Amino acid sequence: MVRYSFRITVLLLLLLAGLSPIVRAQPGRPTGDKIELLRADSLVGVNVPGQVIKRVYNNVQFRQKGMLMYCDLAVQNATTNVIEAYGNVRLVQGDTVSVRGDTLLYYGNVRQANVSGHVVLRDRKMTLTTAKLDYDLISGIAHYPTPGRIVDKENVLTSREGFYDTRTKLFTFRQDVKLVNPKGTLTADSLLYNSTTRIATFQGPTRIVNKDGVLTAVAGQYNTVSGISNFQRRATVETPKYRLTGDTLYYDNLADLGIANGHVIMVAKDKKAVITGDHVRYNGKAGVSRVTGHPVAKSVVSNDTLYMRADTLFSFDNKVTNARRLLGQKNVFVYKTDLQSKCDSLIYDAIDSTLYFYKKPIIWSQNRYQMEADSMRALMKNDKINTMFLRGHAFSISLDTLNNFNQVKGRTITALFATKLTPVTAKPTNVTTARRAGKSVPVSRTTPVRSVTIGQQERTELERVLVDGNGQSIYFALDDKNKLIGMNHVECSRMNLEFADNKVKRIRFYGRPDAQFVPPQEFSSDTQELDGFRWREEEKPTKNQVLWLETPPQEKPATRRLIKKKPATKPLAKKEVPRSIN
Repeated sequence: MVRYSFRITVLLLLLLAGLSPIVRAQPGRPTGDKIELLRADSLVGVNVPGQVIKRVYNNVQFRQKGMLMYCDLAVQNATTNVIEAYGNVRLVQGDTVSVRGDTLLYYGNVRQANVSGHVVLRDRKMTLTTAKLDYDLISGIAHYPTPGRIVDKENVLTSREGFYDTRTKLFTFRQDVKLVNPKGTLTADSLLYNSTTRIATFQGPTRIVNKDGVLTAVAGQYNTVSGISNFQRRATVETPKYRLTGDTLYYDNLADLGIANGHVIMVAKDKKAVITGDHVRYNGKAGVSRVTGHPVAKSVVSNDTLYMRADTLFSFDNKVTNARRLLGQKNVFVYKTDLQSKCDSLIYDAIDSTLYFYKKPIIWSQNRYQMEADSMRALMKNDKINTMFLRGHAFSISLDTLNNFNQVKGRTITALFATKLTPVTAKPTNVTTARRAGKSVPVSRTTPVRSVTIGQQERTELERVLVDGNGQSIYFALDDKNKLIGMNHVECSRMNLEFADNKVKRIRFYGRPDAQFVPPQEFSSDTQELDGFRWREEEKPTKNQVLWLETPPQEKPATRRLIKKKPATKPLAKKEVPRSIN
């Protein structure tokens, strides 16, 4: 039964208490669809001039087109088509969307619902909870201006503000956005999220963290189901071993596969290796990276850096031994302060600092040594070249202190180097005082200022050369005053040459050596060069060439140096084997 028992004073008290703002003007454009009261346990009419107002209690139900509204208490203004509802408020639109809250202000003419309190919006794909929600039933767009939380089958999303299109299932999140699922956590300033496809699209600084790494970007997409990310602008992925950055980046979290394009930089976490190029494909499970398009590998060794360039670079990580290996294919160039090289392919094993050179390799060291062979292996010790192994058509050339070309060739050559400290000198800047043995010594302006030792530097010098098979050598003999006294030409199956201060100090021959000594006045090109001699210093790569800043020179055909005088040789007596010459 409907009762009319409330007086005007009660309505005024309610208005003063702020419970019924329904007489205010409502937003939007009128639709003309009246709200229909379907059910209530009790109803009270309120006399307001020019207004038809009803107050209904308990088990309240309204309807407007396909929308149903439920609550414990409601004030309905039939004139303005506005409802204010309290207690267990529930709004159901068709069979897809439902909204719950503590209070509701509903504008029927524009079908706009403003829900507050403990607000929950549900559809078939997700659940949204927040403290305030503005829902437009015509457009199907819900807006929460206060922090909200969305939960679907795969993800939990939170943000300070957001919009949800109930028809397209598209969320727009703003400020302090966070997406959490079993595969990782995404944080961003703004985000678009489709609850049907579960794809997150972002424009702005974004960070994705999972157990295998961290992704940072400013624009792209993240598939929360497959774990695949696509970044259209500068982006970075960090794995336990590497940090990969590119202008565009594709990353499959499940497969641990990354593809980067444009100004790519790949940095090892131990900061001992950097790879750059135009394109990088990284397979984390296999531990393999492939780099093309001006690739360069930079490996830090102590205070020096080894640079390697090739048409294609590969990086291999051994997860068992935690070792890294670099492979260069086609047109390989290497630069290090004490070592330069070019070859067709190369392998650098970082765990034992070993370099393997294949197909027409040539190596230069310290501007004094040149080595060629069918294949070569270089061992590094304390970040300096220590031993060179030359296999097949081996040819070694070294400059002595007078810039003569000592030459050795054979089937195989093993060259051993030693690292020595040499003094670094400079002239004092003070013209009145020089320092000697830690003491200041006065110097007159007319007295020549001598150089002063200011420190020491490491220098790699050839110490020994071992030749095995078809050995041939030309080495220049110098006296104690560093004066040239002649040249020795020796052929034998095996030989051992010892050097000191870039001069041959001793040579041992094994087998039956054929040796000749030539005095300086009888030198000629025929005696000064072994067959196949080429000093190819002009082909030695520079740092800029290895970094693709300059074009390396092409290999030049062999030319012979012209010597005016004709050869005249004196054979050396052959003695028992082995034989040593000092």
